[in-house]
Amino acid sequence: MVALSSTNTIGVIGAGTMGIGVAQIAATHGHQVRLVDQNSEAIERSIKLMKKGLDKLVSRDRINIAERDAIVNRISSSSQLQDLSDCSLIVEAVVEDLKIKQGLFKQLEAICPYNTILATNTSSISITEIGAALKRPENFVGMHFFNPAPIMKLVEVISGKMTSKSIAETITNTATAWGKKVVQAKSTPGFIVNRVARPFYAESLRLLEEGVASAASIDAVIKESANFRMGPFELMDLIGNDVNYSVTKTVYKSYYQDQRFSPSILQKELVDGGLLGRKSGQGFYQYGDNVSQAIPDSSTSSYKPNAILIEGSLGIASNIVNIAKSYGISVNKSDGNGFIKCGDAVLSLTDGRTASRRAKENNTPNTILFDLMFDYEANPRIAIAAAIQASDKALEHAIGFFQALEKTVTVLQDTPGLCVMRTVCMLANEGADASYQGVCDVPSVDNAMVFGLNYPRGPLEWADQIGLAHVCRVLSNIKQAYGTDRYRTSLLLQQLRDANMGFYD
Repeated sequence: MVALSSTNTIGVIGAGTMGIGVAQIAATHGHQVRLVDQNSEAIERSIKLMKKGLDKLVSRDRINIAERDAIVNRISSSSQLQDLSDCSLIVEAVVEDLKIKQGLFKQLEAICPYNTILATNTSSISITEIGAALKRPENFVGMHFFNPAPIMKLVEVISGKMTSKSIAETITNTATAWGKKVVQAKSTPGFIVNRVARPFYAESLRLLEEGVASAASIDAVIKESANFRMGPFELMDLIGNDVNYSVTKTVYKSYYQDQRFSPSILQKELVDGGLLGRKSGQGFYQYGDNVSQAIPDSSTSSYKPNAILIEGSLGIASNIVNIAKSYGISVNKSDGNGFIKCGDAVLSLTDGRTASRRAKENNTPNTILFDLMFDYEANPRIAIAAAIQASDKALEHAIGFFQALEKTVTVLQDTPGLCVMRTVCMLANEGADASYQGVCDVPSVDNAMVFGLNYPRGPLEWADQIGLAHVCRVLSNIKQAYGTDRYRTSLLLQQLRDANMGFYD
């Protein structure tokens, strides 16, 4: 099926942030838009905000005045659903309540022709369940935009059990024509983005609960080591801890209390205490004019290495060899199990074991583990953790080595998988399960996370770069450390590892 023509009228129900965003997108691409909301003040307020945003685009030479006026003039407003009777597509963006949505779409079926496409912007409610109340569920589809809709590239097109393939294709092609990056998925809890993203929050929450590092330190590592635009705690405060916690609870309940989606007791405490983030003035951080910014922990050392010994392969961290050489450090190589000998320190890339366990098993008490980085040359901060058995001098030498490479060093308490490696492997694990269970294909997982949440790299592509054998090893070792099913390895990951293949082979 082809995309809807610009001659097709688009209906939007709900004049909130998402509704006005969808209306602006459709109007920008030439459609007449009918915006319906029972609250006339909400419509007036949203259109005013849209005009303000369009004026900014004019000031930046992104559009001209005539284009701005044309977009505004294509949008008409109403408080009556009856005014949507001639729309080819109606997108609903109202409160996340199953009964309200079902009642609304039942009314629309009575008003609109049989071939009108009905779409919901829900982020969490089953498309199949909403459609079950309809006479024509084959015409019903999920069209999940991301906030702010005019800016964020991703649209998830979600098919319920009864959604017609041709309808899903029409919506896919229409969203593509509107300049969006579209991924198709079947209706499952969280769809793609809200499901695969859970570990980004969950692993950092667990690290904070265990006292591995402060919120500011974890955020700094995630941003400065791994190129995520925001740290998890900053992002949860921005979203609202109540909203983030609610989504996690919904996914957890929908998957019948699967441990992988377990909510955080720490986040529950914040929500119960009204510490919701930016909107309440305090969450993981405090906000206000006279509040000091939280500072991440950074460690320093006076040790300056002249030479290092590298035994075996460092895997994805192999570029450290060339980086060290570029800073005038002499590098010797030998066969071995993949570590760097620098002074008293024995440095290794984390494989999911704690440094203390690895020190015992390898009989190397001065073991210091370092974390995954997006780019070991370009990124400015690295996280490390020392075995409990390690000497203070060994830790000092490890810090000094990375300082010599001009890295800011954050020392974590010894923990399985450290911070970035653990997070990325769990993101890849969840993405692999989504693909294995037929929710979507492999490229859709990566596209969803990159274009929906601005991830620096798709988690499955990142897993390929780390090496699936190493990813599986990390997950297996973390699972053994905690003894919980939360870290079970996706069958697809295991199969690809055993076949010596990657996600994109």
